[in-house]
Amino acid sequence: MSRLTDLIARAKAKDRALGDELEREFKALASRRAFGLNFERHRPESVELPGRPIRRGDKVRILPPRGSTAKGDPRLWKVLRIDEDDGKRTAHVSLIDAAEPETADVATDNLVVVAEFRDYIYPGLVSTGKVERGGDKPYHTVINGENFHVLEALTYTHRGKVDAIYIDPPYNSGASDWKYNNNYVGDDDLYRHSKWLAFMERRLLVAKNLLKPSGALIVTIDEHEVRRLGLLLEQTLQGFTIQQVTIVNNPKGVTQGYLSRVEEYAFFCFGPECTIYSADDDLLTFRETKETEDGLSRPRWKGLLRSGDEAQRKDREQMFYPVWINPKSKKIIRAGEYLPLDKEPDFELRDEEGNTAVWPVRKDLSLGRWGVGVDTFNNLVKNGYVALGRYDKKRRSWGITYLTEQHRAEIEEGILSVLSCDPITGVADVAYAGAATRKVRTVWHRTSHDAGAYGTDLVGALLGNGRAFPFPKSLYAVEDALRVVVRGKPNAVVLDFFSGSGTTAHAVMRLNRQDGGRRQSICVTNNEVRATEQATLKKSGLRPGDAEWEQLGICDYITKPRIRAAITGKTPEGEDIDGDYKFTDEFPMTEGFEENAEFFTLTYETPVAVHHNLAFQRIAPLLWMRAGAEGSRIDALPDQGWAVAETYGLLVDLDRSAEFCDAVDACDGLRIAFIVTDDDRRFQSVARRLPDSVEPIRLYESYLSNFRFSMGR
Repeated sequence: MSRLTDLIARAKAKDRALGDELEREFKALASRRAFGLNFERHRPESVELPGRPIRRGDKVRILPPRGSTAKGDPRLWKVLRIDEDDGKRTAHVSLIDAAEPETADVATDNLVVVAEFRDYIYPGLVSTGKVERGGDKPYHTVINGENFHVLEALTYTHRGKVDAIYIDPPYNSGASDWKYNNNYVGDDDLYRHSKWLAFMERRLLVAKNLLKPSGALIVTIDEHEVRRLGLLLEQTLQGFTIQQVTIVNNPKGVTQGYLSRVEEYAFFCFGPECTIYSADDDLLTFRETKETEDGLSRPRWKGLLRSGDEAQRKDREQMFYPVWINPKSKKIIRAGEYLPLDKEPDFELRDEEGNTAVWPVRKDLSLGRWGVGVDTFNNLVKNGYVALGRYDKKRRSWGITYLTEQHRAEIEEGILSVLSCDPITGVADVAYAGAATRKVRTVWHRTSHDAGAYGTDLVGALLGNGRAFPFPKSLYAVEDALRVVVRGKPNAVVLDFFSGSGTTAHAVMRLNRQDGGRRQSICVTNNEVRATEQATLKKSGLRPGDAEWEQLGICDYITKPRIRAAITGKTPEGEDIDGDYKFTDEFPMTEGFEENAEFFTLTYETPVAVHHNLAFQRIAPLLWMRAGAEGSRIDALPDQGWAVAETYGLLVDLDRSAEFCDAVDACDGLRIAFIVTDDDRRFQSVARRLPDSVEPIRLYESYLSNFRFSMGR
């Protein structure tokens, strides 16, 4: 190892970039797990940015001549300077990582900027349209951009704020449709699996930082990568509870090998504080199944005696206390004060009314502890949420059960109902309200999950005019998946960074319609043109970045029109959508949804322009999204030096801070105040004058430092 360290140091002395690259690879190898999923962390991907102006210092590729279908030069060049003569711009470029120096003069029209994934980015957003039918509801957002870079942009707006992530990543099956559908790596690539894993790991590591502790990640996959993906999720999402679901999505079957495949898979990754919700349908058995004789389903009460780890008296001294009961009526009276470790319990303890003290004793007759504290227990008694079971002669103790915190939350949310209370013991009879009586199973078999009828055909009905998207998910399968984790969360934020045709946004709209929710989706997709069409476009002299090329990309041709059609109830040609939604509710598609959506394209800014307020129009949508993506947006620097919208405010001229603070005080629902200053003392002075409910954020220090120390590298 020391020899390798010396060699890397010598390489750094000759070529700093090469030395850094070798050091990164060495550290990755040195930290490799002995067991588990091992794979190569390949060189970071790179993405071309057509349409981005060429600047000095940029990394670029030289494009093939217009009309050529040949592959472009894969080498990277650095722009040393740009000369302009008679309106024509020429870049003087130098080859990067070349054994021998090589330079060239190339017209900037024949160059494309390249961003490598080790590069730091400073993102912005440009609005490309919106549809508004939802009044004051938050906006669903669709972002056209490289999803790794968009995820990094979201670390500024949504770090720790996302309730659910649903993704349908490339299955790595070798199909040559849109890049993010299947064909991330060529099927003849010897490293196709490890490249795919490196591709996924980079994104999952960033996405994890966006989730709330109570959030969940759902990933769908087929048999090509399901085993490797499961291991990757276990290694990446430590602390999460991961379950694999089998979904019958093609009942007709596809013959592959010896058997006919009818299913795909979904990994549900539940955060450490995640709770899930009962459902109308367990997605496997018949819906009409009754779990009790009276047709109601009741939750299983949990034993009060702690089991498993840290279950002994010494582990939690204050949870060893007597529970006073009336053994004749089987009524629980109260919990007494805890007994210190230096005192022994009295198993014959009685009070003057004849009530008996019950102590926590384990099956092996050692002293244990209860699962909740004294105050919590007495509150449970007060509400009827704790019940007395049978007497155990061997342990000289009684069985005691109670309603868990999750069950109590479901009572608050109306999912569980208290039907009555026993007149003697006071114990509540609790049952699931309405039809929401079941836990979802890990095998789903529903005709509504057929990807052909409720994916391909439905997208065709929405878009009309022969537009098609390969292998879209069943709308109702996505809806069922999200319902598990966002039911009872009417303000949930749902992210999909492999958005494809926009099914996730559509499913969130349907969930909102069913319960009046104000959930919002963030959908990320690129504008890749189908591989089958690229050759034709190239022959006609078009390139990525040309309007005629971009209009056929997935975002502009499929995603945005599909979401617009779902909301308005009309096809892109303005015709009423033919057909009905027939699932948990039935209504004509032409009714649309009372929702708002806005479409954006990711931009790449320079830190200098951001710092000097020269990129504010592109930064403005990020500020609006951080404040909740609802209400009006401050799109330009205010002439009066400050401005307030429904959910946030902006102060540019600190000499007007008194007026700004007065305006903030007068606004109900304002959450964030962005204060533009380099002076931390003046920032703190303004922050102290703001209400406690308003979060002060310093611009542009917070923005620049977020991306300067981005975790996705």
